[in-house]
Amino acid sequence: MSAEPGTVRPGGRTARVRAAVLRAAGDALAEQGFDRLDLADVARRAEVGRTTVYRRWGSVTGLVADLLADMAEQSLPRTESGSVLGDLRANASLVQRTLADPRQGALFRAVIAAAACDERTAQALRRFYEVRVAEWAPCVVQGVDRGELPAGTDAEQVVRAVSAPLYYALLTTGTAPDPAAADRAARAAFAAATAGVYVTGT
Repeated sequence: MSAEPGTVRPGGRTARVRAAVLRAAGDALAEQGFDRLDLADVARRAEVGRTTVYRRWGSVTGLVADLLADMAEQSLPRTESGSVLGDLRANASLVQRTLADPRQGALFRAVIAAAACDERTAQALRRFYEVRVAEWAPCVVQGVDRGELPAGTDAEQVVRAVSAPLYYALLTTGTAPDPAAADRAARAAFAAATAGVYVTGT
């Protein structure tokens, strides 16, 4: 069975075409939103042939799915500070800076809005966060091993608890969270985890 359009990871010279198209798609999505995203416009922005874009990605949702996969792959790796709280603060700071970035913040708002009414985009967005949560979950596991958090703490739930209030603030106020909000989110998640709120299997 052949792969769905937009799911094949091209290499060599075609990697440059993919990078240009995904960059153009991100720009267009941030500027215009999902509803106005058009493959022909993306091809024009990327300075590649329309047939190349249609053949490789097939649809707007296929292109957005590949864009999210690329964003997950390109995201900065987790920081290891030596403490759970320090690591959670680093995670919160990364999320805050991303949402405060004019391009990235607009892009995420557009994708989240699209995911509410398009299942393939919703699946791609869930995969994006699965990758990012898995990247940061080891910092919680290490905290359990060091005795900073109780045994049985669900690492993924703690990581999600850090970013959840930051996204909520963005979506409900239209304003990106500031560094103080990021610090509060990290400290709140750490306090809850320390208290055993995220212990499972008991």
